[in-house]
Amino acid sequence: MRELRRAFAIILTLVAIIWVVNAVDTLLFAGHLRSLGIVPRTGRGLRGIVFAPFLHAGLSHLIANTGGLFVFGGMTILRSERDFWFVTGIGALVSGVGTWVFGHSGVHIGASGVIFAYFGYLLFTGWFERRIGALLLSVAVFVIWWPTLFGLLPLQTGLSWEGHVFGLFGGALTAWLLARNRRRRGAN
Repeated sequence: MRELRRAFAIILTLVAIIWVVNAVDTLLFAGHLRSLGIVPRTGRGLRGIVFAPFLHAGLSHLIANTGGLFVFGGMTILRSERDFWFVTGIGALVSGVGTWVFGHSGVHIGASGVIFAYFGYLLFTGWFERRIGALLLSVAVFVIWWPTLFGLLPLQTGLSWEGHVFGLFGGALTAWLLARNRRRRGAN
């Protein structure tokens, strides 16, 4: 029960930080902090790799990402807190760098790259671990949330689909790395 409370507290704290940053940006800076997002292929845009996940383009954007953080981040941390932090870090980095290198012009902000990393991790962990529990989790995530994959397509103006694609890739990469590490530890 203590682990469940700790997992909930971590997710809640992460979401609270994002909400506080949004409130500060809106109330004190009139949205100007959003300029700290990823601006592809620019020197100043590199800082966005760190800041972009904490910045949002308004309340609807914030609410949408809050749901994703609770669902996919929550499922990831319930599986393993260590995996959660690894997916968060690698997912943010891969999503951010991929968006900086390949993103369309403009400022890219939001936690959706990290959310897609959680989603990718959950989708691919069963494939790479090849254990029944992990495979059932991956299948359930796909069956229930397959429409999330539409976020990978450039269908909506103002949507950083590149961040989603690279976030998913980062999540798949972490699933592979973690499964490989588990197999190596098991072989020793």
